[in-house]
Amino acid sequence: MKNTTPIPPGIASPDKVDTRLGTLNFFDGFPDDESVKKLYDNLDYQRAVQAYLLALAAVSQVGMKKALLQWGPANFTLLIWENRITPKTIFWMTQNVTPYSNVWIDLNAGPLVVVIPPKVLGIINDIWAHWISDVGFTGPDKGDGGKYLLLPPGYADEIPEGYIVVRPKTFGMFIFWRSFLDEKGDPKPGVEVIRQMTQIYPLTQADNPPKLNFVDVTDKYFCLVQPADYAFWEYLNEIVQAEPSDSLDPVTLGFFRSIGISKGKPFSPDDRMKAILREAAAVGDATARALTFRMREKEAYLYGNSSWRSFFVGNYAFLEDGVLVLDAYTQAFFIGGAGTTPAIEQKMIGQGSQYVGAFVDSEGRPFDGAKTYKLHLPPNIPVKNFWSITVYDNQTRSQLQTDQPWPAINSHDKGFGLNEDGSADVYFGPEAPAGKENNWIQTIPGKGWNTALRLYGPLEPWFEKNWRPGEIELVK
Repeated sequence: MKNTTPIPPGIASPDKVDTRLGTLNFFDGFPDDESVKKLYDNLDYQRAVQAYLLALAAVSQVGMKKALLQWGPANFTLLIWENRITPKTIFWMTQNVTPYSNVWIDLNAGPLVVVIPPKVLGIINDIWAHWISDVGFTGPDKGDGGKYLLLPPGYADEIPEGYIVVRPKTFGMFIFWRSFLDEKGDPKPGVEVIRQMTQIYPLTQADNPPKLNFVDVTDKYFCLVQPADYAFWEYLNEIVQAEPSDSLDPVTLGFFRSIGISKGKPFSPDDRMKAILREAAAVGDATARALTFRMREKEAYLYGNSSWRSFFVGNYAFLEDGVLVLDAYTQAFFIGGAGTTPAIEQKMIGQGSQYVGAFVDSEGRPFDGAKTYKLHLPPNIPVKNFWSITVYDNQTRSQLQTDQPWPAINSHDKGFGLNEDGSADVYFGPEAPAGKENNWIQTIPGKGWNTALRLYGPLEPWFEKNWRPGEIELVK
């Protein structure tokens, strides 16, 4: 032809392309019907898997919301694990050292006043699991307690004085805090302060606040962990319908829209799409497990050739130079989906806490509940307050359910034995080694497990890595 020019390499499509989807056929670059079907099925599947991984944080919040609201309405029901959470409560990465309190907040009816009690440490996260504010020691009240005023999205009326004002982007959110044991190791005084001083009420009722309902859920069975099957998508749709679209970035919402979850529209996938979503949920869950148990981000590991690793890469929001670290984001909300805060990552000498996890032994093998392992903590463990170690179920990411009241040990436990040089040995296995009963955490044959080491009031040697925990070794 008179105006024909050469096509540079890499632009034109060949008539046949062999891919993992099979052979794709084209007529002069136009895909045939069979190829189009394969490509759309694959595209929907890919987007569904990515949507699953991106939605883990939010769906984990819905799982928690549904569990909390079993005990009473939002805003008016404060759950307290007065004698600490036991393994009967299925809840990610909990510990047995401090009592937890948790309340679900709904701002659809207007501004809400939350009176935080003194001497607690906690967070406010929105339903997308974005950090909004700390409360307590690391919050604006500095541990003295204070009145927080939560304003719903779009609120434009006059704001009264005398409050710590918080402007979340979503209507739904949770407030979580922990209180502390007294010098005798008793949780009751701290819990009593919470009962006496915590208030939650609409701003319109500030002159006559309604009574808050306190529920002690110590040792109660209920599950706060979200489902991983098709119900996952129904939980996600619930959030998308309930929250403002500008509360989340458009690309993530675009992934949700591409699989049929869009604000103001019914979620009604056809049989083809339902099958894709079921498979994507299964693969999404499997991928989250791979990212969690076999993390490939080298920056997550604290030391070379070590199994110990942080639950964060980048900062508390999993951002590295402004870029979301996707693998770290997924694993964090798979195993510890209760929330995030800058206080977890900050270097606070003698204050706050530091958490690290281990998912494999010193030789990189998964922990086997039928075998016995040993963890050696060298002398001069760098804590101002105390340390603890807790064992978790790989399936639920919650405390392992055994014959022990808690699958955990901390340095304040009566009877726990230090070595002569001040070092500590912790044993894991189905039976206690002779003479080590007080230094032993029970595991279950036929079940795997993982563990977290917590340092409360970490000291300089921890941050400088002049002190490091031993690897967890199989006892042969």
